[in-house]
Amino acid sequence: MANLRVAVDVGGTFTDVCIFDDETQSMRVTKVPSTPHDPMEAVMSGVRRAEVNLADVSLFSHGTTVATNALITRRFPKAAMVTTRGFRDAIEIGDGTKDDLWDAYHDVTGPYIRRRDRFEITERTDYAGNVLTELDETEARQLAALLRKRGVTTVAVCFLNSYANPANEIRMREILEEELPDTAVSASAEILPEIFEHDRFNTTVSNAVLAPLVTGYVDRLATELKAGGYQGDLLLLHSGGGSMTPRMVKRYPVRLAASGIAAGAIAAKHVAAQCGFENAVGLDMGGTSTDICLVSGGELRITKEWQVEYGHPIVFPSIEVLTIGAGGGSLAHLDIAGSLRNGPQSAGAAPGPACYNTGGDQPTNCDANVAMNRLGTTLAGGARELDRSLSLEAIDRVIGKPLEMSTAQAAHAIVQVANANMADAVRLVSIRRGYDPRDFALIAFGGAGALHGAEVARELSIPTVVVPANPGVTSALGCLLVDIRHDLSLMFNAPANQVDPKDVEAEFAALEKEASARLRHEGVADEDALLQREISMRYAGQWRSLAVPMGQGPGALAQAVETFHQQHEKEFAFSQEDQPVEIYQLGLSAIGKTPKPGFVPATELNADPGAPASRREVYFGAEGWVDTPVYERSLLPAGATFLGPAIIDQLDSTTVVPPNTTAEIDGWGNIRIHLHNLENSSEG
Repeated sequence: MANLRVAVDVGGTFTDVCIFDDETQSMRVTKVPSTPHDPMEAVMSGVRRAEVNLADVSLFSHGTTVATNALITRRFPKAAMVTTRGFRDAIEIGDGTKDDLWDAYHDVTGPYIRRRDRFEITERTDYAGNVLTELDETEARQLAALLRKRGVTTVAVCFLNSYANPANEIRMREILEEELPDTAVSASAEILPEIFEHDRFNTTVSNAVLAPLVTGYVDRLATELKAGGYQGDLLLLHSGGGSMTPRMVKRYPVRLAASGIAAGAIAAKHVAAQCGFENAVGLDMGGTSTDICLVSGGELRITKEWQVEYGHPIVFPSIEVLTIGAGGGSLAHLDIAGSLRNGPQSAGAAPGPACYNTGGDQPTNCDANVAMNRLGTTLAGGARELDRSLSLEAIDRVIGKPLEMSTAQAAHAIVQVANANMADAVRLVSIRRGYDPRDFALIAFGGAGALHGAEVARELSIPTVVVPANPGVTSALGCLLVDIRHDLSLMFNAPANQVDPKDVEAEFAALEKEASARLRHEGVADEDALLQREISMRYAGQWRSLAVPMGQGPGALAQAVETFHQQHEKEFAFSQEDQPVEIYQLGLSAIGKTPKPGFVPATELNADPGAPASRREVYFGAEGWVDTPVYERSLLPAGATFLGPAIIDQLDSTTVVPPNTTAEIDGWGNIRIHLHNLENSSEG
């Protein structure tokens, strides 16, 4: 019997592997360096290093950065867009907004498909779905011949108003598939049947440019796993917090655009619930960036307004995560005015920090922590040797001497700037939305999160920091905690007090039929399927809508309207119950339940942490160099309690417990760090 669940998360610097054994109810982890030229090499290397027999694996879940990296680097296959005559430039005109409103010299980057590769064709459908002009099929086949001549491998078909009636668009897709059988075709009415052509067209274009890349990667990995003995479906985490099989990835590759980021948020929610915190901030600090999410009332925030690159929206539900350029490899430098900056530039996996001795000669956060002895001389269980002398030299040359600071002071300043950047980002997702960080716990994970977590929390007066049992592979753990999930939507514009509830029910029934078919296509048994309705509404005259849960039965619509008023009050601090409410859109989440690992807490607790494995001088800013015990985390018993300062080493991360804190190991193996002497804060 297959008894192992394996999750692999690919990061910018390391690829993390998490293995849960159903028989022993135990978990083990490993890390290997990422291979940016081909992420699959690192995935399979991690599996081999963990000595996993793929024939013993019942579930293989994967968070991938292939789609994200492709959108960032714009290394796309030859792509084309086909659109209604007169709308060739819709995706370039955009919605008139800018990332930085006050920078007159900064423009939104160009579309993913160049103008020369965007083609117009004769057809027209009006806003109500009436076909005014049938698709010119002769013209369509001539265009297909031109695309063949140009060597196009993927096409986005984006017709105006196809969300209201997709007939012309679907026929165009069929002709392209007939004429170009080896070309991937994405039709906007199938990818995102929603109004607003800027959002719909851009989402479809993103789907198209990713299709050959993502499909090729997923197919190769699935084949490699099968050759090794794995008999199940490869599950890939998508941005909405669910997973997809390769069959659905081929249709919706754009959903993988925030795959790895979502994994960390899901894991943060799990750890917070495990520790009894309904409110928590997830701080996932890796080698290149830091991802920050907010859990409020036990739930993650979901957004439909996001993009990898500003101006190119991807309008699928996604876990709301704020990403900033602050990671272990972020470069410290002086700006033109001589002020110390940290990131967003990164040394990445290659050449890496100076201490890697692989060609990098600029100081990074990793080098600063090595210089202060917060990090030892190895990473990932010895997979990476660190040269402290190279860190000291880089920090002194680039920061210390120009600012007339000692090397230790310069290293501490580098870390302080990184911590301030992360604290500011936390304020954006909390204070800016009316949440007080002091009412939250901080879940610090990622390869570098546990190094910085306590000091970031002190900056925000957050009283408790939780470091998961395996912080460096926590995102990989998130891949084991998700279900198969699809999100469907349908435009439905009508006044709520005039529409026949039977019409709404009929449309939901159609969505549920399609959703059930998708889940069966992915091998989900009917008893494991869960369908959740939601309805988006707005006050008459409003531009934006608000989604609320939708039940079933004759009174469901009236109840949804009442819920809308309540949610509008909560979200925007006002409601207008005397104003008419319009239905805007129907949505459906199709969830296929997958088995989850069972985690059993320790029942025997021992407050004595035992003797430290070693001691070393560690720099803590105002306290200077402090003789600090270094513990091996695997040897710390559940219930162990000790005062800071302390360093806790393990395979996948290092935890810094600063002075004026208390640390304890809970029954789940998490480190809980309680900060003392916080002004205006409470333990919550």
